[in-house]
Formats: sequence, C-alpha cells, structure tokens
Amino acid sequence: MLDFFKTLFKKDVDPAEVVKKSREDRFMARELIDGLFTDFVELHGDRLYGDDKSVIGGLARLNGQAVTVIVIDKGTDIKDKLSKRNGSPQPWGYRKAQRLMKQAAKFNRPIITFINTPGAFPGKDAEALGQGDAIAQSILESMKLTVPMIAIMYGEGGSGGALALAAADQIWMFENATYSVLSPEGFASILWKDAKRADEAAAIMGLTAFDLHEKKIIDYVIPEGHNHAKIFAGMQEKLTEQINELQALDDEALVQQRRNRFRAF
Repeated sequence: MLDFFKTLFKKDVDPAEVVKKSREDRFMARELIDGLFTDFVELHGDRLYGDDKSVIGGLARLNGQAVTVIVIDKGTDIKDKLSKRNGSPQPWGYRKAQRLMKQAAKFNRPIITFINTPGAFPGKDAEALGQGDAIAQSILESMKLTVPMIAIMYGEGGSGGALALAAADQIWMFENATYSVLSPEGFASILWKDAKRADEAAAIMGLTAFDLHEKKIIDYVIPEGHNHAKIFAGMQEKLTEQINELQALDDEALVQQRRNRFRAF
C-alpha cells in the first residue's frame, strides 16, 4: 500500500519550489477521475445560470461503491486553460457543486472533491452574479452534509476558491500541493508592496503539506512519483478505508465531528 505517512523533513522542503511544482500539470483532472474511479457519469449545470467547465462533477464508483466526485480542472492545452480560467471557478461552478452535494446527501453517497485552483475567478460578471455568496453557500452546505466528505488538494489550493470545496471531514494533500489564504504573490504585495518577494513570502506562509500536516490542518500527505498507477491504487485503498470509518458514525455525530474540526482553528 502507498505510504500516506511518508516522512517529510522541513529542511528538505523548499516552499518556493513546492509553489512552482503545485502550478505544474503533474496530475490532470480527467486522469484522476479515470485512475481512481469507474463508471463515471458527468452531470452538468447549476440549474440556475449555466455550466462552468472548470468544475467537473458527477457520479462514479470507488471500488464498487457509489460516490459523488467534484473536481476543479485547470485544463490541458492553452485553449482549454483559457476557457476554464486556469481552474478559477465562477459562481455557477460552485452552485453546480452545491447541487451535487445535496444530491449526494439525498442518495447517501460519499463525496470526494479534488482541488487545484489559484482562487475563485475575480471577474466583474462573477462578482456581480454572487461569487462571494456562492463560496459561502458551498461552505455552509458542506457543514450540513450527513454523508462523508473528503477533500484532496492536488495542485494549488488558493483562498476561498479552494475552501469552498474543502470544508470536509478530512483534507488530504499531494506532496507538492499548496493550501493557503492567498498566493505568495498576493501576500508579498500586501505585506511588502512587492510581488517579486513571492519566494520569501512562501517561506513564511506555512502553505506546504509538511507545514499543514504538522499543524493538523490536513490529515494525510500523498507521496508523489512517476508511477501514477501505484499512487492511484494506494489512494483507492485509503479512500475506501476512511469512508467506511466515517460511514460508521451516525448522521449527528458525523456533522458534529466535521464542525468541531473547523471550530478548533
């Protein structure tokens, strides 16, 4: 089995280098879906405004068990990345996710989200059409779910755009993923009025999997490598194990445990 408790030593972790790697196309959205699940059926639209292609969602099976899968997709080639704003969802993307969350709770399906976003899209139309509300409602909906929810950062986990799909029972991170309140460039711009000091900002933000696991903000670190099939096999086994443990809790205990997790911070 893949060792999810791989030893990470702080002296071996260069936050600036991790930030760079988190922005590379190390794992693709469709690759994760195809590698971890079978019988995936994609569902579209928020039933209110439109279908945000940067958020892929649908039904699938994990080792035979029905689950709901929600993935933020940065895209593949340049045209695809531009159409998906490099993985920055619009309000109707988050509302699509909310619709799928509610459907999952209705049919008692565990939810697994995969996050790779620099943040929610900050465009004028997105703001005018309720970006802040959409993020808040996603978090609120997550806190009411009576089914297990596991969130996995597989690239960038930026700001509220990531948190909208990460208010989960457990949060996992790939070894070279990041999770932070804003980008190092944004942090440096605010603190020092100089975005060029982003590498320096990354070193003090505590955004690596090592930092976050040490602070108990995330639960598991997924080691990376060239053998993606081995990584996916280990993830399948671990996801099934953890979902079974969470499903053993009654509805009230599951919701309370999730809420207590975030209140602890």
